Amino acid sequence: MSETSIDVSGEMEVPKRPAGGQNKWDMQNLPTLQNLPSPLEMIQTIRQSLRPWTVFFNINNFKTAVSMQRLNNRVMRNLSYFQSNYIFVFIVLMIYCLITSPLTLVVVAAVAFGCHKIRSMNSDVTLMGHSITPKQQIVGLNLCAAPLLFLAGAGAVLFWTLGASCFVIFMHAGFYNIDAIVTEENEGFLSQVV
Repeated sequence: MSETSIDVSGEMEVPKRPAGGQNKWDMQNLPTLQNLPSPLEMIQTIRQSLRPWTVFFNINNFKTAVSMQRLNNRVMRNLSYFQSNYIFVFIVLMIYCLITSPLTLVVVAAVAFGCHKIRSMNSDVTLMGHSITPKQQIVGLNLCAAPLLFLAGAGAVLFWTLGASCFVIFMHAGFYNIDAIVTEENEGFLSQVV
């Protein structure tokens, strides 16, 4: 066997470490609180783009797909066309889960109230000589709430909601024949989706 020689010489630059020898989180890279839409604004946006519920629940349009390719196209078109309706279904199922799990509801309400108060005060807090911005306060509040939500059973609520939502949404998207509601005004939209 012949020996192979590979030249691995060169100059490497050692990455610079921050002073103090420890990595620090840069909280300034978090999204600003002013740029995040409020839950009411998000609900308004969803409500404006909702399709009529009579069209969404029209049982005459539920049919099985002929082939897998048509099923795939149907699911993709339905997910795009009824996106706001599906988000609304998810929100309704989440509200149902919160109502049936009162301890989780109490923790979520307390965290939402705390975040609202922090946003409305919008002032720095000094803790052990360190100034904490409102962004950092909200992150800290949510981190403190995570173990409480775990103890309250929010994991089960979340996974039940995700599972139920996925089941309902994909059953509707798979069986709803969107070709039955294609008209001249929305045919261009649907052709762009597919």
